[in-house]
This record gives sequence, C-alpha cells and structure tokens, in this order.
Amino acid sequence: MKVVPGEILNKVSNSNLVTIDLDKILGLIEIMPIDIKNFLFMELMLKEKEFRAHLENHDWSVYSNKVVAVYCSTDAILAPWAFTLVVAKLNGIAEDIYQGTPELAKILHIQRLLDAHNWLQYEGQRVILKGCNDRSIPESVYAEASTKLVGIVDRLMYGEACSFVPIWRK
Repeated sequence: MKVVPGEILNKVSNSNLVTIDLDKILGLIEIMPIDIKNFLFMELMLKEKEFRAHLENHDWSVYSNKVVAVYCSTDAILAPWAFTLVVAKLNGIAEDIYQGTPELAKILHIQRLLDAHNWLQYEGQRVILKGCNDRSIPESVYAEASTKLVGIVDRLMYGEACSFVPIWRK
C-alpha cells in the first residue's frame, strides 16, 4: 500500500483484527415463561385430573418457535412428572424448552448458542470480543466466549479495535 503524504490512514480497517460481536451470535433472546402455578388448584396443589384438563385446554400455539421456561413460582409440592407433562405439550412447538426460571432458561439458552457456534473459524487469528453492544450482555457470556477462544486464537482482546484491552496471547 502506497502512503501519500498528508493522507489519513485508517489503521483499524487495514489491520488483520477479527471482531466478534456476541450480539450477532446470540441474536434476540426472548424467554416465554410458563408458570405451572396457573394450572394448580389454588395455585398450590396438584390434582392430576384437573391439571391434565388445564393442559388440554391451554393454547400451546403461542409458544410456537419460542424459547420457553417451565417453572413454578409458588412453594407447591409437585411431582416431577408435572414438568414432564408440560414439556411434552411443548415438544415440537417451542424452539427450546428449559425447566427453571426465565433467568435460568436465558443462561442455559445462551450456553447452548455458544456451544453451537463455530469457534474454530478464529484459529490463529487476532480476535477482539466487541465490548460495546446494543444490549446488555452478561459478563458470564464474555467469560464463556473467552474460554472457547483461549488456546485457539493467536491473541484475544476485549473492547473496540481503536481501544482494546489485551486478554490473552499465545
């Protein structure tokens, strides 16, 4: 590349840095909760016949292609099969189903997305984990992405190409 006197060079665009935007890997994650308490007698007791009737009459189509968290927000005593019945109704409808609070489901879904990502494509490269995102990404996601990248990449950094923090170097 020929340098012209007085020309402003964009060193960032001319560098061989690869920026990983976790927003793009994760996409928009919307968790749809199903609180089993709504199917219980007085929101506390599981009566099998009534429980099954509630499940039969529920509109499951609202969960089509959604990430669903199945949980119970009350201190109800539930048989383990109660969750299994709900999951069976969602099978083939929801994109993913997790048994736990919506917060736990989000963490588990993010883990699944990170596990499915092809991290080997960054082998031997100088990589920056983008720090400024359009939405809040938990620190644990950066830690997990770093775990997947260390040992694969030549260098790992955090931030932006114009201002980054070195994390790891081969």
